[in-house]
Amino acid sequence: HSFPTRRPSHLLARPITFTRCLMKIAILSRRPKLYSTRRLEEEAKKRGHQVKIIDTLRCYMNITTQNPYIHYKGKILDKFDAIIPRIGASITFYGAALVRQFEMMGVFVANNSIAITRAQDKLRSLQILSRKGVGLPITGFAYSPDDIQDLINMVGGPPLVIKILEGTQGIGVVLAETRQAAISVIEAFLDLQAHIMIQEYIKEAKAADIRCFVVNGKVIAAMERQAKLGEFRSNIHRGGTIRLAKLTTEERSTAVRAAKVIGLDIAGVDLLRSNRGPLVMEVNSSPGLEGIEKATQKNVAEIIIKSIEKRALKY
Repeated sequence: HSFPTRRPSHLLARPITFTRCLMKIAILSRRPKLYSTRRLEEEAKKRGHQVKIIDTLRCYMNITTQNPYIHYKGKILDKFDAIIPRIGASITFYGAALVRQFEMMGVFVANNSIAITRAQDKLRSLQILSRKGVGLPITGFAYSPDDIQDLINMVGGPPLVIKILEGTQGIGVVLAETRQAAISVIEAFLDLQAHIMIQEYIKEAKAADIRCFVVNGKVIAAMERQAKLGEFRSNIHRGGTIRLAKLTTEERSTAVRAAKVIGLDIAGVDLLRSNRGPLVMEVNSSPGLEGIEKATQKNVAEIIIKSIEKRALKY
């Protein structure tokens, strides 16, 4: 028998194409009209996927060995190929439990339940980052009012920053410029049985921080947030301004490492520029898209959806 030494011409002329796998995607969000939720929905639909926005707190779970499932508004929830969790700090416990239920059912999730729980617990996340040698501001944590003086000394004295662990968007964050002010604020918070941590104030940061958006082990966008005059909190919700940030190699690697240590594939990592290098303030599991897209003019939502497509295929 004889065999052809080359492919027939009609096969050579046919281009080899790879088609994208279309998915059914659920976005877990309590606020369907929120900018971040809308943008993720828009970009997923543009790429041909079916998308459903699900109110996290309207889901309830059947936890069983044979066939675990989820009900939503009185009906068994459809099967999905991928879940994008947008879990707010106020519903961390229930939101993480719901993500865990999807994991039990074999559904791909953009951020896993363990990483979400770590990130939402600010103290725990700092302890994990500290153990792995990631740069952090000096941070103190205490329970008893009797230890306030030593706690203040521990972080280098005033000025210092006092944070309620459950606070978000700059709420519950106070700059104490004198020792007496620090004592008064700490005593007030402890009297209200609030869990707080005390951090050194990084003066050289000049009331600015860097939000790095990390997707699948890469910084895909970064913005600098500058506090308004007379304010030290740079959050946009507190009147801060934003602009494109140019990162150093060290800042980029610190952001990537912080997200990896916490276990997040999609993360917002907040950095302070200090005299001893970049310091991680916080790692966010549900970073907002509005500020970063406006500051960088990048289609961050599309990058997230593309990343989910690739990772879900390997799941």
